[in-house]
Amino acid sequence: MRPNKEKVSDILFCLFLVYIYIYTSLASYSQAPSSPDLLKFPWAGGLNSCQFCDIDLNLDGTDDLLIFDRHGNRKLTFINHGTPNTIDYTFAPEYALMIPDLHDWVLTADINCDGKMDIFTYGTGGVRVFQNISDNTLKFKLVTDLLESFYYTGKVGILVTSVDYPAFADIDSDGDLDLLTFFGLGSYVEYHQNLSMEKYGRCDSLDFKLADPCWGKFKESEGGNRIELNAGCPNAFGKMHSAKFKVKNTRHTGSTLLAVDLNGDGLKDLILGDVDYPGLVALYNGGTHDSAFMVAQDTSFPASSKPVHLFSFPAVSNIDIDNDGLKDLLVSPFDPSLHTSDNYNCAWFYKNTGTNTSPHFEIQSEQLFRNQMMDFGSASHPVLYDINGDGLQDLFVGNDGKYDSSVYSKGLLQSFYTSSVAFFMNTGTVTAPVFNLITNDLAGISLLGLRGAFPAFGDVDGDGKTDMIVGNSKGTLILFKNSGNGSGSPEFEQPVRDWQGIDVGEFSTPQLFDLDKDGRSDLVIGEQNGNLNWYKNSGTGEIPVFVKVTDSLGKVNVTNYNVSYNGFSTPCFSRMADGTSFLIVGSDEGRLRYFTGIDENLYGKFTEPGGLYEWLSATPADTLFGWQTSPATGHITDYWAFDVITGNFSGGLNYISKRPAAGIIIPGTPELKVLQSCSLKVSPNPAGQTVNITCSGSWLKNSESKIHILNLFGQNVREFPFHSSLTISVSDLQAGVYVIQAGEATTKMIVIHN
Repeated sequence: MRPNKEKVSDILFCLFLVYIYIYTSLASYSQAPSSPDLLKFPWAGGLNSCQFCDIDLNLDGTDDLLIFDRHGNRKLTFINHGTPNTIDYTFAPEYALMIPDLHDWVLTADINCDGKMDIFTYGTGGVRVFQNISDNTLKFKLVTDLLESFYYTGKVGILVTSVDYPAFADIDSDGDLDLLTFFGLGSYVEYHQNLSMEKYGRCDSLDFKLADPCWGKFKESEGGNRIELNAGCPNAFGKMHSAKFKVKNTRHTGSTLLAVDLNGDGLKDLILGDVDYPGLVALYNGGTHDSAFMVAQDTSFPASSKPVHLFSFPAVSNIDIDNDGLKDLLVSPFDPSLHTSDNYNCAWFYKNTGTNTSPHFEIQSEQLFRNQMMDFGSASHPVLYDINGDGLQDLFVGNDGKYDSSVYSKGLLQSFYTSSVAFFMNTGTVTAPVFNLITNDLAGISLLGLRGAFPAFGDVDGDGKTDMIVGNSKGTLILFKNSGNGSGSPEFEQPVRDWQGIDVGEFSTPQLFDLDKDGRSDLVIGEQNGNLNWYKNSGTGEIPVFVKVTDSLGKVNVTNYNVSYNGFSTPCFSRMADGTSFLIVGSDEGRLRYFTGIDENLYGKFTEPGGLYEWLSATPADTLFGWQTSPATGHITDYWAFDVITGNFSGGLNYISKRPAAGIIIPGTPELKVLQSCSLKVSPNPAGQTVNITCSGSWLKNSESKIHILNLFGQNVREFPFHSSLTISVSDLQAGVYVIQAGEATTKMIVIHN
């Protein structure tokens, strides 16, 4: 299990957002180039094992959507436009950074009846609670790191594991939210009653007591998901948690709960998911508000529609996703294992065609939101390369694997995945790329039975045609020679396995790059251990011979042992216009590492500088990228600036630009251009009333040249005509941190009013 990630300063956390822009207009995803099907959220990063939560993000009175993917602790935020009877959302990643750090699981509920959704998430062995204190902006305050309840003799933390999903609901119908969760060592559900209404007459307190250690009087079987009704409690009430209480056959940890009235009788029923099993069980409550008693069960829920069959360990959310006033069911895997769950049909949407008091659920989709993203299963690995020589960089995406099937072997669940490489041809322009899907299985790689198909491209035999080299989980390389005509789609020959006998260990991630500038492409290969291997081409351009030089190129190792024992380094070398080399490396923990000091220093240690790309190394892990990041860089929107596309373990892609919103190219408007790097200087800094902004370097002066002042959410708050020097008043700006941007140049400005 991964421990919590280190925190960074709030200012750095917000500055990171300024550099993240998801261009939904950059991709066209189609099964055939002639009939493009534009995706709504192409660069949202994919979905694997998610929980869906309703919360008003932009404070307009309409519930928006937070999707939390536990495979990377990713927070995906979507604004709901509220169109009746329509799933109408816009991906809005800027709100993700306003939400606290979350890991393992999250749910939202209004604990204090103020109309704002609060956040409940996993802490250390229990529940952390964040109160929603939003006024004009979305804000949260940590209320407790460990939610407590009165157990028999005193208050202790409520035990909720990282693989148990509790339920918050008004069980006794008194107006405050109670808590249901499985007892940590047994097969019984605990009912923790909220005493806010009883004690204070209002629902704004977290005052819980254990009211029933066997709520519903049912038992889940040890080591399975069979439910025994009318099971009663082992031992008398009050003895269950004593030192003398023992469970002979301890139940395996891992269950998901949703408390909801399924039959309109006013009592909370229960929808239950269990680890390693694909289905849900609905338990129907025939008791009272004060004494639940489960009298019936539906083991193929919902029986009225296609039952849930989702490997593995489904969790259910109950929210109105289509703005019809009725709460629907959203189901996704909850399994923390990275290699067990369905990573493709992983977001099931059941529409409520009944009422909120007597719901009727009908299956609508098994790929809600995911089918509007560029998503390739797990551990996507993008590569930008102009394979047909038309001057436009095409997009290739390998992956660790797309879910295929699951079986039980000797009582244990095993899942199988198929790796492949997708090919998107760029049919746009140098400033407006359009990526059309040509094939999702380039060269039939899926037939090879690989794990971790990570491609690299280059002409390895000097015939003027682009060949492909594919790394894989075994650490070896596979060569695919291009026998096509060099234009259009490539035509690859039969693969050559174990090419040149290269083996770097596990999960080889190759790149062909002329590292030593001798005119011959070398091989740089990342691997699971987090280091970089350099194989120099000691042959010729026509007959390459790759000889290992070092397995510690640049002394780079991206493994963070506080997070994981793996590094999963994915190198991406590139060069500036002046020939200066730089390196971006993905990592298991989710950071992108940026290195310079490469040229004339191939046997030394590369450096991680500040400056233009300092945000890459400073990126807080588990924010937008997820785990096992894999970068590709290139000029896909202009000739001057580099863009970055990143893959991640959730299988999707993020598009990143160092240009803030003012630099977005909008059709029909002039483009800001910089001849070469312009160094911005702000003085005084911090500023009080006025500030002088100067730009040293070759600045292209024209009537369109402007300077922009951006807040920490990338919003353009002020702009002025700019010709290398300007003095402005900042007295009307709120105190805080701002970004000054002129073309491609950016700097930070702090405003303090005495």
